[in-house]
Amino acid sequence: MNDGHYSYSVWTPAAPPLVSQPTSRTEVLHIVVAFLVLTGDLIVILSGRGLLEGGTLAGLFAPLPLFYVLLALAAALTGFIAHEMAHKFIARRLGYWAEFRLWPMGLLLSVLTSAAGFLFAAPGATMVSGMDPRNREGWGKTAVAGPVSNLIFAAGFYAASIGTYRLGADVVVPLLFLAYINSVFAAFNLLPIGPLDGAKVLRWGKGHWIAAFVGAALVFGVCLTAFSYGSPFLAW
Repeated sequence: MNDGHYSYSVWTPAAPPLVSQPTSRTEVLHIVVAFLVLTGDLIVILSGRGLLEGGTLAGLFAPLPLFYVLLALAAALTGFIAHEMAHKFIARRLGYWAEFRLWPMGLLLSVLTSAAGFLFAAPGATMVSGMDPRNREGWGKTAVAGPVSNLIFAAGFYAASIGTYRLGADVVVPLLFLAYINSVFAAFNLLPIGPLDGAKVLRWGKGHWIAAFVGAALVFGVCLTAFSYGSPFLAW
């Protein structure tokens, strides 16, 4: 927190533009870079090319099937971009300036961990300015919007997996993966620690946080079980 600015990460943006400006070239650049890096990270993980998964340095740059690229793009778009834009949408609806800013060290960490065979990503965060730090409801609503968007996508992908399962289509597991990855984003971000969304929701009210976290945990459990079994019905 600094000079009236509150960030969703440890990095603080420069002086913000007018609230009436919907976005800026800086935000577009930052979110495109973060999106592409996270997509690349997911491609490495999905294709099993991490060094701890038996991959090699040369293997990291070998040609990829289009399937992995499309799945990683969908996961990054719904799990990350939609999450951050939900924060921004609610903050702006409440009358405050909000834009995404990447965190270079977080991006580097995501690249290193994905190359090692696992993923820990903190590519950036939505910065909000002008909101009173004592406005717990405003911060809580802005914070919970991101995980809620993930839960909506998780439910949508899960429902789609049920429909495709009935039709005998081959996209059931990819859809369950997208449901699972969105549930991970939701549940992880609702942990009530540090700069995560859960800490702001908890300050808004224990009841709000319990409802959000328990709901996200349940969705995560169902999606994880279904993805592990490769069927949306074996999770029930």
